[in-house]
Amino acid sequence: MKNKPDSWDIISWIFGVGFFIIGVLNIIFVHIVPGSFYILLTFLYIPSTNTYFKKRFGLWIPIAVKIILGLIILWATLGVGDLMEMFESWALS
Repeated sequence: MKNKPDSWDIISWIFGVGFFIIGVLNIIFVHIVPGSFYILLTFLYIPSTNTYFKKRFGLWIPIAVKIILGLIILWATLGVGDLMEMFESWALS
């Protein structure tokens, strides 16, 4: 029997997919290093990875920490990051 995902799983998937998209865009438009960082960060937010770390190592990251970390990273990326500056320069030209 399969359990329905709860709202925290959905929020985790949204953050995970968002970081994956930002990572791919950074690899294409900016540089491979920040892009790779965002793609690795994606695995932090996918619920199945969290379950694996909890079973394997007994470690897990609380949801509040994930949300705060995600918002700070999104703010840094979209507020002052190279990717947003590139998109703004394209929109103004």
